[in-house]
Amino acid sequence: MSSLSEVYQEIAACRRCDLYKYATKPVPGEGPENAEIMFIGEAPGWNEDQQGRPFVGAAGKFLDQLFASIGMKREQVYITNMVKHRPPNNREPLPGEITACSIWLDKQIELIHPRMIVTLGRHSMARFFPNRSISKIHGTAEKRNGVIYFAMYHPAAALHQQNLRKEIEQDMLKIPALLKELKSQPAEQTKPQQLSMF
Repeated sequence: MSSLSEVYQEIAACRRCDLYKYATKPVPGEGPENAEIMFIGEAPGWNEDQQGRPFVGAAGKFLDQLFASIGMKREQVYITNMVKHRPPNNREPLPGEITACSIWLDKQIELIHPRMIVTLGRHSMARFFPNRSISKIHGTAEKRNGVIYFAMYHPAAALHQQNLRKEIEQDMLKIPALLKELKSQPAEQTKPQQLSMF
């Protein structure tokens, strides 16, 4: 089994799509390898591209505030994106780019083995909640094979639509109870099972 640092080196050398041609730095993700919660966004933006770190711009500052609202720090969770290089002009990642990059997200999930995966925005939501609408399922969770999948709006949505800020803040407040519920369940209940909506 490779380590996260090896995955980061592989991402830096990745040529599976053309995004690397336009990027300053790869943005593989960051956080502890034993993180209980993984947050998955869409794609690096300008600030992330400059620093090689996820969620360090305005949306990242809001995300840090959200962590603080539930008594958590960024250093306790793992944060990454669907694609690991910034798309040109901050455009949305294309389906082919997301598919090409999915190998790295798969490896990160396998290595970290989080208890909870939080999707930030509709692109990461589509990976784990296919054919759903984020406006309908944000703030809801499904448990599959002992892992909780929780859908949220992307923090950047609050910067563009102030009315979404409250909804994002309220959704974040649900996370501690969901994690506590998962931890309280006996081990046999973490085996593969049918989807159940909390």
